[in-house]
Amino acid sequence: MYDTAGALGITRSQERDIRLYMPSDGDVRIIAGFFSVFSDATRVKILSALSISDMCVGDIALVIGLNQSTVSHQLKLLRDAGIVGCRRDGKVIYYTLINPVVERVMSLGTDYVGFLMSKYR
Repeated sequence: MYDTAGALGITRSQERDIRLYMPSDGDVRIIAGFFSVFSDATRVKILSALSISDMCVGDIALVIGLNQSTVSHQLKLLRDAGIVGCRRDGKVIYYTLINPVVERVMSLGTDYVGFLMSKYR
């Protein structure tokens, strides 16, 4: 526990409430890991494409304009994060979003871009 004798601006009651509702260190690490998924432009493009339709690696690569090995690497990271899943149809593997929170985050990201565009036009 930190010494708060010199703290300014909040009351002891506010400090107690803040500490009560702050996520645990473990939860903070999980949240940071989740948001790190969105820190790579290629992953954001893949997530955007998959939010519209399930796709195979070749189709994703075609749509976002990257090679298949780059897309496959990013899909593995997204699968490991529990965000993307896959299903086989014959010889073709289709990727799909399996975490509904991702679509909400992507929508909020789009809203944020709209906010920035309207603010700085």
